[in-house]
Order: sequence, then C-alpha cells, then structure tokens
Amino acid sequence: MLFGGTGEGFGGGLGLLELLLIGGALFFLFRMFRGRQAARPEPAYAGAGAGGASSYSSGGQSWSAGGGGATLEAPPSETDLDRGIGHIRGMDSSFDPIGFTDWAKVVFTDVQGGVVTRDLSAVQDRLTPQEFGRLQAQCDQLRGARRTNRIERVRINLAQMTEAWQESGQDWVTVYFAVSMVDYTVDDTTGAVVEGSATPVDVEEYWTFTRPVGPKPWRLSAIQTA
Repeated sequence: MLFGGTGEGFGGGLGLLELLLIGGALFFLFRMFRGRQAARPEPAYAGAGAGGASSYSSGGQSWSAGGGGATLEAPPSETDLDRGIGHIRGMDSSFDPIGFTDWAKVVFTDVQGGVVTRDLSAVQDRLTPQEFGRLQAQCDQLRGARRTNRIERVRINLAQMTEAWQESGQDWVTVYFAVSMVDYTVDDTTGAVVEGSATPVDVEEYWTFTRPVGPKPWRLSAIQTA
C-alpha cells in the first residue's frame, strides 16, 4: 500500500511492487510459524502410562521407569538343587520332586514302625543293604537287651528336598525332616522307661536316598541328625 498511488496496478488495484511486499510478509509469517512448530516437544508415546511411565519386557527381564525411578528385575539364578534335579530328569523324565518327597515321608513313618517292632523286613526293599544292616543291628541289640524302642505321635512338620545330584552312576537325593514325636525305650520285663520320656521332642534329620541312574527304585542310604 506504500506505493499505491505511484505504481501501475492491474485495473487500478494493487501494483506489482505491492504484491511482492505482501508475498514477502506472508513468507516471513509462514517461516516463523514453522519454527514454532519445530520447537515444540514431541508428544508422549501412546504406550506410556500416566505420568510418563513406560515399560519393557523381554527374555525374562523387565524394566520400568516413572516418577518413582527405574527398577530392573532379573530372573533368579539356577540353584545347585535345580541343576541336580535337571540331571536326574535327564535320565528319568518322570522324576517329580514333590511326589518323591511325599514318598519319602511314607518311608520315614514305615522305618520308625520297623524300629518299634524290631523287624525291618517289611521295608528292606526301600533300604540299601548297608543301611538295612545298620538299622537291623540296632533292633537286634534292643531285642538282646530285652528292650523296646517306643515311637509314638509322629508328626512331620516339614519334609523338604535339599540336595539332588549324580555321582558314580548313581542318583542321590537328600530330604530334610523336621518332626515332632514321642521317643522312649522301655524294659520288656518291667515296662519301666529306661531312656527318653513320654514328652514329645523335636527331631531334625537328613535322609539320603540313592539308586542307579535312571527310572529305578530308590533306597534309603543314610540318616544324619541335623
């Protein structure tokens, strides 16, 4: 409009110079608008939760970030027990630690019953020859002394597999027992208590079982007091 009275416009309207000035002004405004758009921060991804939190998960690991900071969780490392169970399962895919522990609890109860009767023949197939000989010798000693070991009110509070491994072509498993029971010895002639009492006692023992590698019967190999 500055030269509206001197330039030659089209049909008495705007002249060429006025059009150039208007175009330049529009171009300047367009560049300024684009500059402001570029300066704006990028919007949050749709996957981010409220407060800008995000999460990632891959291969058993997880990562998260938010207002409370970042946390990293890794999968627990494999234990010696896990590795031992894996080795046993490599030759016997049916091996079940829970089922085995339940079976070991039955063996525990049956062996105690054999000690009371001073006759372990009923559980001989669940004992190694060495362990059968050791326990039967104790029973024979009681019989020779005319004494009987009374084991009553047996309560298994905990039975838990603690070790599993393979060695020299054998599978080995150890089960920890925490038991409450009454354990005392009486004289066969008089019935008097000569050892222990009728008061329940807490017993902790480790029972180790073994077998040739593969799906074969297990046998009790050793008993250790915790």
